[in-house]
Amino acid sequence: MDRIAQSDLSLGFGSSHALPHPPRIPIADDSITLQIDSSFRPSSNPMPPVPLQLLEQRFDVTGSCSRVVEEDDDVVGDYDEDNDDDQREEEQFILLGHPMKLKRCRGGNSYSMSSSSKRFVVDSGIEGRRAAVRAWGNQSIEEADPEIHEFMEKEKQRQFRGIELIASENFVCRAVMEALGSHLTNKYSEGMPGARYYMGNQYIDQIEILCQERALAAFGLQHEKWGVNVQPYSCTSANFAVFAGLLMPGERIMGLDSPSGGHMSHGYYTPGGKKVSGASIFFESFPYKVDPRTGYIDYDKLEEKALDYRPKILICGGSSYPRDWEFPRFRHIADKCGAVLMFDMAQISGLVAAKESPNPFDYCDIVTSTTHKSLRGPRGGIIFYRRGLKPKKQSMNLNHCESNIQYDFEEKINFSVFPSLQGGPHNNHIAALAIALKQAASPEYKLYMRQVKKNAKALASALISRKCKLITGGTDNHLLLWDLTPLGLTGKVYEKVCEMCHITVNKVAIFSENGVISPGGVRIGSPAMTSRGCLEPEFETMAEFLYRAAQIASAAQREHGKLQKEPLKSIYHCKEIADLRNQVEAFATQFAMPAFDM
Repeated sequence: MDRIAQSDLSLGFGSSHALPHPPRIPIADDSITLQIDSSFRPSSNPMPPVPLQLLEQRFDVTGSCSRVVEEDDDVVGDYDEDNDDDQREEEQFILLGHPMKLKRCRGGNSYSMSSSSKRFVVDSGIEGRRAAVRAWGNQSIEEADPEIHEFMEKEKQRQFRGIELIASENFVCRAVMEALGSHLTNKYSEGMPGARYYMGNQYIDQIEILCQERALAAFGLQHEKWGVNVQPYSCTSANFAVFAGLLMPGERIMGLDSPSGGHMSHGYYTPGGKKVSGASIFFESFPYKVDPRTGYIDYDKLEEKALDYRPKILICGGSSYPRDWEFPRFRHIADKCGAVLMFDMAQISGLVAAKESPNPFDYCDIVTSTTHKSLRGPRGGIIFYRRGLKPKKQSMNLNHCESNIQYDFEEKINFSVFPSLQGGPHNNHIAALAIALKQAASPEYKLYMRQVKKNAKALASALISRKCKLITGGTDNHLLLWDLTPLGLTGKVYEKVCEMCHITVNKVAIFSENGVISPGGVRIGSPAMTSRGCLEPEFETMAEFLYRAAQIASAAQREHGKLQKEPLKSIYHCKEIADLRNQVEAFATQFAMPAFDM
């Protein structure tokens, strides 16, 4: 409003003597006419600008609009030659940048505005303006943007009619979806609860504090020993916030190699030396790997490398590791090399909350996670950090002389999230996360996560029974890795063939027994289809679908040679693909998609 008051849209009043009669144009009623005076110049000390709304009130022109529309010179209006100059009083003002004169008849309260060069009429009332602004704000997606609505409906059908086996995807519940699409997205809330940069956050503060409390409760943590930040936009940004908060640029981190199942946000270089992730660009990263013969982490080599490399942060956790993490061993190595121990539990956070996986909080200093995937919340990130007094033994291992050293993570990490790396938090996400965390602490959720593990094991057993090769020979969690190289397939070709059949999986790199990295695998997970109500028998059926897709891809590759983009397109309509696709759709549509009446 300040900008409007200072612009030409404002109205400044001044007095003037009478000028010759202009043509008279009715506006709102026949007593008001408008004149543009090109010779008018504001006085050196004009009165303060008056908002247009006040002008309308002063004129008492109820329902007249502030927007004046230019008309042709033959617009309706009778020129009254008989009106005498001494019967009118004139006031000058500026409207939309044009000097104007307001004439008031002495015999009454009516006003006239006259124009010597252009003529204007009002096309709608103030209520019309108000309604016009609000009208598009109340449209549905279908009305406001039919193109986006069409794509959204197609995506909904794709999800409903297909089998979702990507390990990092899930279906949120209706309450989470409602919070994500709520009015909370309207509020800007930079800062932490009680220390915002904007006013009006009293209820947003309560939502975020409740979310923090539920996060600690979901993982069985005490407020005196653990703090949490629920504002990160993703686990990748949460990880980088930890690095930026605790390290100087160029200091060292160490995480599981990406081809071994680690995540690029832990630091990754391509074989050619290109720095792929922000963690590798701003910090020095060095990987540890799995044993190529077994697929398990080689803890002896990890310890040897860590003692040589001396990272400031040692990272456990990954995106494609199907086995449990040995946290006591990680703690021992971190203490020996003087590192902060951080666990990225993005993939297994739901299992940790349900106590279906070893507890990282007993051993780690910092724990990060996504908030979707197995946790089944909205898409975002979260950071847990230790607070309070450090254990005396750990203080000694970190070369501290004192026995009363306090953890200093909280202020550094919170400052790193905001204002260093992010803007205002997504309040709709935080509310949705609070809902998901409340569910994660419930007995029903624990049963759900137990079923997720059972389903993954059933799927693994069904594939092994069909002579499929799984990395590590099975799974301890919600995902498994299938080595397709015995079938002569790459993960890229297989995932495309599966997509033709309305099954979604994702390719992964794997280590062969001689240590060579190959793109010959796929990652398969059980949370999403468990959320749709599938149990062990259904996952055995899905294993058959997956195996048949592999057979089709292998036969097509033998027939066409190495399948590239065009040959892949050519097999879309082949009978084997069409038959499997129809069977997949018939199977998938038996199970409702959460949050939708389908």
